[in-house]
Amino acid sequence: MYKHDSLRQHLSAATPDLQRDPDKFLVFADEGQLVACGTGSLSFEYRFTLNVILTDYAGNLDGVMVALLAWIAVHQSELLNNPELRKTGISFEVDYHSHHSVDLSLKLSLTERIIVSNKEQGRLQIKSRPEPQATLDYAAPFWALYEGDNKIAEWATPQTPP
Repeated sequence: MYKHDSLRQHLSAATPDLQRDPDKFLVFADEGQLVACGTGSLSFEYRFTLNVILTDYAGNLDGVMVALLAWIAVHQSELLNNPELRKTGISFEVDYHSHHSVDLSLKLSLTERIIVSNKEQGRLQIKSRPEPQATLDYAAPFWALYEGDNKIAEWATPQTPP
């Protein structure tokens, strides 16, 4: 599965607080399902809830959320484009510890398609299939997010896997 690593790398690169203390950034794949069609192929789809947890986070939550939406636009765009999936596909909980820090739990309904092909006698090849891509209004190679004059996040536009 590539999406959990991809999101972890993207949010870590985008958010200075996560760069400083990566041990406070946890990612879990929960409620996973493996869906296969029963055809002649061994190709399948992962379906899971990705639970992203930031503990004792003192940064600006808006920076995390906007960087997250930029990643979702590339890696699971139907969470933004499908009216039914918008209702439940992205959820969060915030635990306020003090005036300075929170625990944040983000839950994302993700899928990941895996293509299994026969390359030669007795050898199978697997490949994650990237999501279909639309041209984004904000597809510049690099972004910085500001609140007034205060930079709260920055990131490179998320890329699909090779």
